[in-house]
Parts: sequence; structure tokens; C-alpha cells
Amino acid sequence: MTDQHRFDCLGANGNPIIQTPNLDRLAARSANFQNAFVQAPVCVPSRATWFTGRYPHSHRNRVNYTPLDPREKILPQYLQEAGYQTGSVGKLHLYPPTAEHARESGFDRVLLNDGVRATDEWSDYVTWRQENDPLAPLSYRTIAPNIEPGRNPYRMAIADEFTETSWVGLETRRFLKEMSVDARPFFLFSSFFQPHSPFLAPEPFDRMYDGVEIPLPEARSLEDIQQLPEPLQKLILRFTPKYDMDRELLQWAYRTYYASVSQIDREVGKILDALEETGRADETIVVFSTDHGDQMLEHGLMGKNCFFEASVKIPFLISWPGRVKPGKYEELVETTDLLPTLFELCGIKEPAACQGRSLAGLISGEGGYEPRDAVFSENVVPEVITGGSREFYFEKGKGIKGVRHPEAKMIRTERWKMNFYGGGEGELYDLENDPGEKRNLYPDPAHAKTVNELKDRLLRWLMTADETDQIAPRWLVG
Repeated sequence: MTDQHRFDCLGANGNPIIQTPNLDRLAARSANFQNAFVQAPVCVPSRATWFTGRYPHSHRNRVNYTPLDPREKILPQYLQEAGYQTGSVGKLHLYPPTAEHARESGFDRVLLNDGVRATDEWSDYVTWRQENDPLAPLSYRTIAPNIEPGRNPYRMAIADEFTETSWVGLETRRFLKEMSVDARPFFLFSSFFQPHSPFLAPEPFDRMYDGVEIPLPEARSLEDIQQLPEPLQKLILRFTPKYDMDRELLQWAYRTYYASVSQIDREVGKILDALEETGRADETIVVFSTDHGDQMLEHGLMGKNCFFEASVKIPFLISWPGRVKPGKYEELVETTDLLPTLFELCGIKEPAACQGRSLAGLISGEGGYEPRDAVFSENVVPEVITGGSREFYFEKGKGIKGVRHPEAKMIRTERWKMNFYGGGEGELYDLENDPGEKRNLYPDPAHAKTVNELKDRLLRWLMTADETDQIAPRWLVG
């Protein structure tokens, strides 16, 4: 898994500029989903959905660095019970962010690095770097000094071999080799912090896209942003707004973002090679995806936390030689679908509380798959974020920074996307005729019927998603 990885930043997904040869070779042997969507465009709630197969309003993890409801059971716990070895390397993003909690959550082996300085005291990467990197006194986020004019201003000070990306690859390969010696099946979660901001790349990756002109998003003015629903305005304009970012600096940000993806791609290649060397590649399911995308200044926003395609549409690959039919799949799928898919492929009973839909019949060619005609996402907009002077906290009765009801929901069909905010505002985009989501049709009376139909579908989804939580299968006394 990567963090904040755009769907279009993969060669196999049609990007002619980005260099991802190893991910492309994985995609060539995978079910490559072209319409996969996260159920929360923010790290922790999204990862909770990946691990539970349940929607954020159901597992109740809505904000970063908050604990998952202890009644929830996650993927590695089920697999442990089924006799699997389990391991995690890199950004796990559970709370509390400790190895002890990770082991309590179902991981036998754990090496952590959330990539946030506030969690460095629990980071195995930080400890490893202190023991190995000659430049260990420098933060792993330090920009190199004396960068020449016209060169990448986001070059890292530390060497490639000591970056968190290289460390995750190194330790993943070690775990893979150790776990493959055991005859038991294994589940290994390998999670990279990049290409999440801040934008940084070590040598030689900092030079990989020198001179390359990457297409930039259309510039947005303050007046453009002020036409959006208030919660979205608050999100885009919080802290130090970036909507008017210098275009040359933005070009370097894109080059560095691409460089981070290419560095990860190298590590993915090494991991795939290591899996082949174990002799267990043919019996191993490989999944590649991310927790959400990145706006990269589309609609004036850096980051995510909204429902534009750049934030909610993600790369999603599933490979299993001889069992999964390679190709591009156009069906609408959700991240809730991974857990039931893996369990069906592995012959494990799906938990009753799972809200996803197994893709096994679709990608194996065996049939029996009922396609979705809509996918859903939800978030708190603007995001609750606290720490230092960056206070966007929630107050009962007041909301967040004047947004009284910051809850937001999305429904997306093949043609339409509707985003509905707790205060009553909304967005409606005709993706068939407006793929860039530039014309909000929600206030247009001519589209009132479509808005009402989609609202009705949102309501029915909210009423039915939690059936197994709310309706007991039998009386407990008789």
C-alpha cells in the first residue's frame, strides 16, 4: 500500500510520463480496476475500511489518530484465527501508534513508521536510521542545502538508502523471506508513506523528471473557490491556502511526487523478485493499492478530504497467477470489497458484519458476481485536525470553524456524482459530460429530479448498510 497515490499516477493506468515499470508488470498480470473508490478520502478511516470491509459510519473511525471501536475485528485477526502468519512493515496508522497495539490487533511481526514526527518515538525506522545513517542527526524530512538554481528544490538531504521508502522495501523483503520458510500461509502488509506530502525525493530520483513538463491543473481563483459549498471552502482555505501557488514551484511538486512513486516502484520490483525467490509466488495473492488520492491543486486544493475524483478514485490491482484473470475491469468497486474477495479466494468464511461485495467471481471468471451500480464515500469536511497552532477541532453545537454540521456523504454512479453536506448544501456533477467536475448542477432546478433520486439512494444506503449490526439473527433466550 502507498499513501495518497493518485489513480492516474501509474503507467498502466494511461500515464505516458510517469516511470513505473515494476507496477506496470504487476498490473499486466493483475485484475486492474479502473473505477475503484475509497469510502473515506483520509488515511485512518480509509485504512479501517480496508481492514474491516465496513463503511466509516459503521466502524465509527472518522478522524485521523483516533482509535477504532474495540468491538471491531480487522483482517489480520481473522487470518490469525485461520492459521496464517501475519506481519506489517511501515505505515500501519492504527491508534495508539505502538507495536504493542499492532500485535493486539492481529500482527505477529511489526515494524512501524507512520512518517509523522509526533509518532517518531514509536518508529522502528527512526531507530534503524539512528543506528545506520551517518546523517542520522538530520531529520528524514530535511531538504538538502545549497540546491542550485533551476534544480529540484525538494531534494532530500539524506541518501536514498536511508529513506523510509528504501527501509520499508528492505524490511518487507526480510519478513517475506523469513515467513516463507514456514509452511503456514502468510499475510504481509507492506505500507509506504510516500507519495504523501511533504514533497521530497532523494538523489538520483530528484533528477528523474528534470526538464519534463507535466500537465498542471487549471488555476483556480478565490472567486472560483467561493462558489463551492461552505465546508469545501473551509477545507481549501484553511491554514495557508495553496490555490495561488507559483506555477513553477507546482511543476517541481509534481516532478517530486512522480519521483516518489518511481522510488516506490523500484522497491515493489525488488519485493516481487524476492517473492519469486521464495518459490511461493504462484500460491501468493498480491494486492497493490492506496488509502486515497491527492488533489495536487486540482480545484485549488493540495491534499485530499473531499470527493473529487483525484481524492476518491484509486489504483487497485489484484494478482494471483492462474486464478485471477488479468485485464482492465471497468466495474464500480469499493475498498469494502477487498476483505470478502480475499476470504473467498482463500476459502475463509466471510464475517457477517462485512459490508463489501466479493469480486472473486468477477476476477476468476467463474461468474456469480453482481455488479454495483453505485459506490459511496463519506467524510468530515472540513477535516478535524489539531496540534500546535493548527486547530480545526469539533465543538458540540458549533461544529468545525463555523461549519455546524461537517458530515458529508458521496454517491457516485457511472454517470452522476452527488455530494451532500450536513448543512444542506450539495454538489452534482455529470461525469459523462463534465469529467473534470467543473460545473455544479446541484442548484439547477432542471436537475432537481436527479438530485432527489440520488438523495433517496443515499438514505436507503444509510438505512441498510448496518443490518447485520442492528438485527439479531435469533433471540438469545428461548
